[in-house]
Amino acid sequence: MRIIRQCHNLDDEARGAVVAVGNFDGVHLGHRKVIAEAATIAREHGTKLGVITFEPHPRSFFENSGQAFRLTPFRAKIEAIESLGVDILYVLRFNKNLANLSADSFISNILVNDLKVRHIVIGYDFAFGFQREGDIKFLRKKALLGNYKVTSVDKAQDENGPFSASAARRYIEAGDVQSAEAILGRPWQVLGRIKYGDQIGRTLGFPTANLSVVRILRPKPGIYAVWAALKTEGIQKEKKLEWRPAAAYVGRRPTFDKSEELLEVHLLDFNCTIYGQLLRVAFVSHIRDDEKFENLDDLRKQMYLDCQRARAILANLSPPSNKLYINTTLKNNK
Repeated sequence: MRIIRQCHNLDDEARGAVVAVGNFDGVHLGHRKVIAEAATIAREHGTKLGVITFEPHPRSFFENSGQAFRLTPFRAKIEAIESLGVDILYVLRFNKNLANLSADSFISNILVNDLKVRHIVIGYDFAFGFQREGDIKFLRKKALLGNYKVTSVDKAQDENGPFSASAARRYIEAGDVQSAEAILGRPWQVLGRIKYGDQIGRTLGFPTANLSVVRILRPKPGIYAVWAALKTEGIQKEKKLEWRPAAAYVGRRPTFDKSEELLEVHLLDFNCTIYGQLLRVAFVSHIRDDEKFENLDDLRKQMYLDCQRARAILANLSPPSNKLYINTTLKNNK
């Protein structure tokens, strides 16, 4: 997949594509429906399939709160989009200039003059341009002059409602990772480099791989059944992941009066030194909420029960496909 960040003075190979346009955070089932429709049209016309997206996410620009909310950071979004057979990814830098660009100028300057798009595909609720003045009606109104066609894709949904990134975020924050998976079409995943901890888990007989949660969408504190896999360096090597059943804890460890929030992962039936390595974690099911224990014996007994519960949950499930993609990159505090 070719990635284009500068849309001016492009060669002919980068123009004339059928393009799906959107933020595509999470690349969930609704997003995939939009891109699949663009792919069908591209095949019918024998032309390239393109995706136009924005970086950073517009919400980051407008809110500027520093609060983590993304389901997929940029690299993860690239990988997920590429997996759908996209030929060209146009990454438009979302800054003050783009935020203030009118819908009319966005169409004429970028879609028509720079990219010479052949067909534009958007979701039913996508809006663009200054103050979100552009929509499917506006695109169709300008289509004749711009010499392009437009398709709007109806919402994709299940019995719980439309698939949306905001709904997936709410589910994750509430600990309902199974409902989030139903929207994403895959388990929500994080990736982080294992850091040195205070060895409490090892002392209790349950060694953990510790990851910082500073830059991730925060799942509800508590215990989860997860799949975990050590990630080899390099994208091409990711296709041969060995997933292991694991139990994970997210929280501040109230029993020990700790202030730093961590993601701690205990890989079942595994006892190797893996500090500094990259660990991928796929959240499967919430087991219980976080709690404070009166003594270490009670905590140790509960940890044993948690691990047994995680083992029982995962025993009836298959690990994630090796073609699944990272949903959050964790970075340790220095």
